Amino acid sequence: MAVSIRDLAITADEFGADERIPHDHAATGGNTAPTLRISGVPDSAAELAVVCHDPDAPLPRGFTHWTVYGIGPSTARLDSPGAGGPDLREGPNSAGGHSYYGPNPPAGHGTHHYYFWVYALGTRVSGAPSREEFLADYAGSIIEQNRVVGTYSA
Repeated sequence: MAVSIRDLAITADEFGADERIPHDHAATGGNTAPTLRISGVPDSAAELAVVCHDPDAPLPRGFTHWTVYGIGPSTARLDSPGAGGPDLREGPNSAGGHSYYGPNPPAGHGTHHYYFWVYALGTRVSGAPSREEFLADYAGSIIEQNRVVGTYSA
């Protein structure tokens, strides 16, 4: 299945594309997830998934800050675990938890980029896989994908 980025879109209320993420959403701030807006979901989507990932982290596979599965395809706003429907599940982050973990780059490491990906899937995700497991197991089910990128530095 070819992946399309034709219509699916994701934005954040608190920052624009390539803009700084407010401190309230950082791990050392309020550590609250930003409000994400999702639009253009294809009719054939069975569910949505959202993954926040920092590829600039000094780790071999970067740092995953949030994995969310089971988001209903009619969801237009995601700002808390209950906002994406009754089947929403948060998977593991790289800090060892199962919730949003805000930006927290090492001091002096410069500006990091935080990719908030939305995936429209043709099948439902089973369980709450890690980012790596999700991409390996469900890449063939991705109908459309898109992202908004925010930045943060210590």
